[in-house]
Amino acid sequence: MVWLGIIILVPFIAAIIVPFLHKVFNQKIHIGWFVLFIPFLIFIYLLTYIPSISAGKTFTYLVQWIPTYDINFELYMDGLSLVFGLLITGIGSLVIFYSIFYLSKEREALHNFYVYLMMFMGAMLGLVFSDNILVIYVFWELTSISSFLLIAYWYQRQRSRYGAQKSMLITIFGGLSMLAGFIMLSIITDTYSMREIASQMDLIHGHELFFPLMILILIGAFTKSAQFPFSIWLPDAMEAPTPISAYLHSATMVKAGIYLVARFTPVFGGTAEWFWLVSGIGILTLLYGSINAVRQTDLKALLAYSTISQLGLIMSLLGIGSAILYFGYNDESSVYAIASLAAVFHLVNHSTFKGSLFMVVGIIDHETGTRDIRKLGGLLSFMPISFTLAVIGSFAMAGLPPFNGFLSKEMFFTAVVNASQLEIFNMETIGVLFPVIAWIASVFTFVYSMILVFKTFGGKYKPKMLEKPAHEAPLGMLIPPAILASLVVIFFFFPNVLANYLLKPALASLLPEEVTAVDIEMKISAWHGWNTELFMTIGVVVIGSILYVLLKKWIGLYSVYPQSVTLNRLYDSGLAKMESGAKTITDQYMTGSLRAYMIYIFSLLIFVWGGALLLPGAFSIDVSNDAPVSFYEVGIMGSMLAAALTVLFAKSRLTAIIAVGALGYLVAIFFVLFRAPDLALTQLVVETVTTALFLLCFYHLPKFKKEKEKKGIPFKPLNLIISLGVGTVVTLFAISANSSRMFEPVSSYFEDSYELAGARNIVNAILVDFRGLDTMLEIFVLTIVGLGVYTLIKLRLARREKDEGAE
Repeated sequence: MVWLGIIILVPFIAAIIVPFLHKVFNQKIHIGWFVLFIPFLIFIYLLTYIPSISAGKTFTYLVQWIPTYDINFELYMDGLSLVFGLLITGIGSLVIFYSIFYLSKEREALHNFYVYLMMFMGAMLGLVFSDNILVIYVFWELTSISSFLLIAYWYQRQRSRYGAQKSMLITIFGGLSMLAGFIMLSIITDTYSMREIASQMDLIHGHELFFPLMILILIGAFTKSAQFPFSIWLPDAMEAPTPISAYLHSATMVKAGIYLVARFTPVFGGTAEWFWLVSGIGILTLLYGSINAVRQTDLKALLAYSTISQLGLIMSLLGIGSAILYFGYNDESSVYAIASLAAVFHLVNHSTFKGSLFMVVGIIDHETGTRDIRKLGGLLSFMPISFTLAVIGSFAMAGLPPFNGFLSKEMFFTAVVNASQLEIFNMETIGVLFPVIAWIASVFTFVYSMILVFKTFGGKYKPKMLEKPAHEAPLGMLIPPAILASLVVIFFFFPNVLANYLLKPALASLLPEEVTAVDIEMKISAWHGWNTELFMTIGVVVIGSILYVLLKKWIGLYSVYPQSVTLNRLYDSGLAKMESGAKTITDQYMTGSLRAYMIYIFSLLIFVWGGALLLPGAFSIDVSNDAPVSFYEVGIMGSMLAAALTVLFAKSRLTAIIAVGALGYLVAIFFVLFRAPDLALTQLVVETVTTALFLLCFYHLPKFKKEKEKKGIPFKPLNLIISLGVGTVVTLFAISANSSRMFEPVSSYFEDSYELAGARNIVNAILVDFRGLDTMLEIFVLTIVGLGVYTLIKLRLARREKDEGAE
């Protein structure tokens, strides 16, 4: 399974190579042709695992990363991760092919585009195939960073920058919340492995941290999958190029939150809290997205709210399906397994028809110069192929036959009807709202699907409102959405081929072993007789058609809602107040005075540390085990005090520097007396270097100004109070810490540095071996700072030469 690790690494390697390819080939050939082979070959490779996965096998691959802390790069492939892997690489291949014809190699910075895209693809593959939750978090945040770069690809546009910032702030906030949940989960289970965590479900359910850690993890999932109320970032992310929207916001990034919920269902499922939060937020998001989609006049904004709605549908199905973990698998509970199967099925279906629709909208924008529905109309005569693809995608989204969306929408109706009949979690009273809300949301889904097709391609052609005459797109832009539209139809007629080889293995990943041990027999079919679900669909079509025909008569109701209380307005005002508040506070203490800064820092130290010492049992003194103080130590202490006072009263910088150096050398003598020659040697070297540097720097400074009218040093009581306060607090803390040791001193571990690290110098061993990663990061930061300073100097010199040349 080493190839499983390689396929995750390959996109990152490609991200490094792409800039060089751009430099060599950009004027000759579109570099998208080189990038296209990467996801395509990975997709073909993943296809070879379908027979094994469908037979119930799983695959693992382990690379030790930080084995001491059980943090390893462990990969795990099962049915669920394979489905996501195929979506990431399959649709990724189509998106790259589409982008070759959508993005001009003459006008666009293609190297940036494909670098960001490869970073995102690698991060998504790493996320879905990782078993270690901390590694999942690393890839999770990497998807947020790379998506930020992709959304801000056209950074010269203010709306692109705004959308990128918004998506990053919300998803990064969710990621940090998720990390806190992961840490709490690892504390309970003593493992970072997802599979081992799932095996300790009973322990987790009975722990007092169960609810808070579940909330924290769900916040991460809800922010990434644009669930209410975190859904506001997705419409603004539509400022990205259409290939990005088709990839990130229909098939991959927003599905990461769905993946997380699905993966944690065996851990938290079967509880009322998980059931209500996941299904409740999902059904609310479904309604919110569908209602807001109808009012949009921008085609991509319509699809954005549509995506929010569809993600809510999938999320609600995962919540409803988790009820099977309460019952265990039997004939009565099998109806809830249908919900989980429908969730995975609709996830695949949504990726096909929504990816196709995004590409069609990109074609409309590319060939007419606008996405504004008010300016479009009558495009059927000019773009018949695009119209056909739009009909297939939109009708699938509306849940009409003969398209795959009809099958999963019927299964969704079945799930909510069954949920309303549950006799647990108080569903016998509130559960009736599930089918009602689902039906209302489906009506609005039907309406905006019809708007997308008939408002754009029907009606009167308006050439004067278009930036360029409408015409059909080139073949290269039509092939990717045509492939996805073909899958929409194929999955309708052959759903059980997909179910047997991909959906059921993925379903097994959502259920515990005692449930999956039973063979789950579920057959997907288009006809189930004249049942409740079919009548709900007929009602959706009838009422939806009436609402679409009368759209102009009731669309004005949206203006009744005050725009001042929208989630977007709340976000914008909250961000503005945070910025203004931060500026106000910063202006109070950023006075430009070093003395003022030191006062703030030391005052906080005195109040916080000093206040901590006042807590019950915080302070103690025990000198019974302390060594006696010798005459030499008293003499050195007196010398140190004299050196410190010399610094204060020195009338020249040279005297002050020499006194500071003397103070450092006296500290080195203390280390010698305490039998720490390594520390003494290090102290002597550091003190010598710093003293020399001080002398070099101060040599170039102006001399002290003699102020005859002032005699002596001006006395500042505040300085005295703060100095005494810091000294007292630090001393008391040191005494208390030495008197009440709760653990064995860590120094005993470092004494074995020669055996552990082969180092005779303990200080060097600590810096290079024991603190190796920390030291490396410090050096890395200094390197970045040095490069920044060097760059600024070079830029200034270049500008000076340019100015001199102009003169």
